[in-house]
Amino acid sequence: MVLPASTEAGQYEHLRERLAGLLQNRTLMVAVPESKQVTILLADIRGFTSLAETYSAVTIIGMLNRFYSVMSEVIVRYGGTIDKLMGDSIMVLFGAPVQKPDDVQRAMACAVEMQQAMNEFNQQNESLGLPPLFIGIGVNTGDVVAGSVGSDHHREYTVIGDQVNLASRIEAQSLRGQILLGESTYQLAKEYILAGQPNQVQVKGRRHPVMLYELLGTTRPRPMTVPRREVRKSPRIHVQMPCYFQIVDGKTVMSQEICADVIDIGYNGLLMISPVKLDLFTEIRIRMSLHLLGNQTTDIYARVVNLDHTDSGHRISLEFTAIDLGGQQAIKQFVDSMVYQG
Repeated sequence: MVLPASTEAGQYEHLRERLAGLLQNRTLMVAVPESKQVTILLADIRGFTSLAETYSAVTIIGMLNRFYSVMSEVIVRYGGTIDKLMGDSIMVLFGAPVQKPDDVQRAMACAVEMQQAMNEFNQQNESLGLPPLFIGIGVNTGDVVAGSVGSDHHREYTVIGDQVNLASRIEAQSLRGQILLGESTYQLAKEYILAGQPNQVQVKGRRHPVMLYELLGTTRPRPMTVPRREVRKSPRIHVQMPCYFQIVDGKTVMSQEICADVIDIGYNGLLMISPVKLDLFTEIRIRMSLHLLGNQTTDIYARVVNLDHTDSGHRISLEFTAIDLGGQQAIKQFVDSMVYQG
């Protein structure tokens, strides 16, 4: 059988690309460790633990594959190197294995477009009857050791060092739909990006607080802005409702359950009085009875975004990081009904 010339050319091009990829992988596998400046982008799905508890493994894997497909297209478009996929998160490098003068610029644009791409992804989720997903992104620039790590049985190219750890800490502070930059990245990009007010935060592994900046947009290679979620435009209502919460440490939900009082609630967050102090950006899992809406109880993951200490306890503002579709609809219906009655 003789293949048409166009088919042969297509097969040849595909083979050439595969060989080029294999040669590149071989080069990376034998790369000698070297110190270089790299911009590290970490993106993580907010509230993934709650999703994994609610949906089947098949549904979760399918959703993750779609998520990684969308994100990979954006990353490749901006010349990023996918270092690793870690369950519900992705680590991307700009400046390794090959450094370019515009590494930071491309990282900024990539982060913005990744958040933009979540809008289309969530439209797909809605059509499939699945809840929307939100990602938090942290970006840090610094010197790392880059090279191949492993053994004869398995070896991969990666970067290690304190700046990688800091990138992870920065990402952990980001709320859903948010991009946070470390000080070094901000200083390198400040001439062409739009950033919010700096926020000084104490992170794990650091003796002194670090300065973080929220990336709102960039002008290079073209003007782009981060989609703004309508969190603070939600109507808020005053309530008197008990809730129980547990502190989340990393991916682990601590066993101690603490009783608090919800005094204000909106579509995407609530205000509560807690008997114990929580640090800024602490993540918790809340068990709240929505008895006014049909005797159901729902688990909500939330993060501390503001706090104040009063005589009656600790006044804590929380933004939801994950909530199942039923709970989300119940809270919205409850808030809307109270606003209508008011």
